[in-house]
Amino acid sequence: MDLKEKLVSSFLAFENEVNIDAFVHDVRTDAIKIFEEKGFPTKKEEAWKYTSLNTVLKEDYSVFPKQESALDYKDVKKYFIHDIDTYKIIFIDGKYSSHLSQTTHGGIDVCLMSSALSKPKYQPIIENYFNKAAEKDSLSALNTAFSNEGAYIHIPKNKVVEKPIQIIHFATGNESATMLQPRNLVVVEENSHVQIIERHQNLTQNPVLTNSVTEIFAEKRAIVDYYKIQNDNANASLIDNTFIKQDRESLASVHTFSFGGKLTRNNLNFYQEGERMDSTLKGITIIGDKQHVDHNTLVHHIEPNCESHQDYKGIFSDKATGVFNGKVVVEKEAQKTNAFQANNNILLSDKASINTKPQLEIFADDVKCSHGCTIGQLDESAMFYMRSRGIPEKEAKALLMFAFTNNVLESVKIPELKQRITKIIADKLGVDIGFDL
Repeated sequence: MDLKEKLVSSFLAFENEVNIDAFVHDVRTDAIKIFEEKGFPTKKEEAWKYTSLNTVLKEDYSVFPKQESALDYKDVKKYFIHDIDTYKIIFIDGKYSSHLSQTTHGGIDVCLMSSALSKPKYQPIIENYFNKAAEKDSLSALNTAFSNEGAYIHIPKNKVVEKPIQIIHFATGNESATMLQPRNLVVVEENSHVQIIERHQNLTQNPVLTNSVTEIFAEKRAIVDYYKIQNDNANASLIDNTFIKQDRESLASVHTFSFGGKLTRNNLNFYQEGERMDSTLKGITIIGDKQHVDHNTLVHHIEPNCESHQDYKGIFSDKATGVFNGKVVVEKEAQKTNAFQANNNILLSDKASINTKPQLEIFADDVKCSHGCTIGQLDESAMFYMRSRGIPEKEAKALLMFAFTNNVLESVKIPELKQRITKIIADKLGVDIGFDL
């Protein structure tokens, strides 16, 4: 039995174990039909032309962890942004960990998706927002069919969340191979502001496949800052599907830092459904060995007088492979749109590769849109200049690569997170940098 058959045959048993209302039941039933019809994506599909799931799907994954695991904070502290006070929603093998978490219902809801899907008091939000942004592609539909646990964040009107929210998923390797399908729902109402940090971490060498879906709704004049830290081990694969719907005058940004994992696929989709909005998509990828990172982005401009900014930087060594497939769509009604898209890459090895395809589809005639990509190596004249000033070769390379990524780093709004990312980059480059960017 292959993984698709295993998942389809497990659906009825899964539904019998969870407590949900009729609305969610209908959504899930429709979703499993979509997945059964489409199956896992292949390289025959244009959007997956450069990314194959074959090596990932061959494992015999356990789709429901058979036992709960416990972790001590001291053993996983290094994966937290522990320099500052934060709300925390922590999961271990897909199960909520109460002793590692700090949730709240004090004026805002920072809690569990399982509660939101099963308790009547959350029903209005669930019916208005759940599965209303996610596309009906096969992997998102698969997650919807098995959606039960994850983060539920609801920020009512006129609230500024006083501290960031961390969402961390740990895999302990209790099973020989594990598949996880977390589902996050973030609703930020009018004039509210929230900062969220998300991370997936495999703690063993056993294979883990995570198929995650996050839906984010930014209402009028809301501000959402979302940060993804992807620095997993060589046996962890992540398919991250994020869908963001923005209303009038909202600001939404997603920073994606991809430093590790066997295969990482980021499907990031912005839908601008009002005027005078700003969408920001930025990312840094630094990988080596045979790692594979694929960024697939979409910004859909529907209304006039809006902006979007995409800036992705990649550094690839050894036999690593990068993919950037970014699309900006500007509808006929979306006049006065300002859309910027850039993907710049450095190859440190003759065997590393990058496939990049920035795209613009413009149906309006009064816009400012640009896109572009670069692929190259480190500037030899800059290296010579730094070496002539007594800087060793390794440190000179690191400084140039830090400078290359700096315009992404400088837009991170949480200083402690910026310091953490700077340290990870230094570790990836194998140097000790004595300053923070």
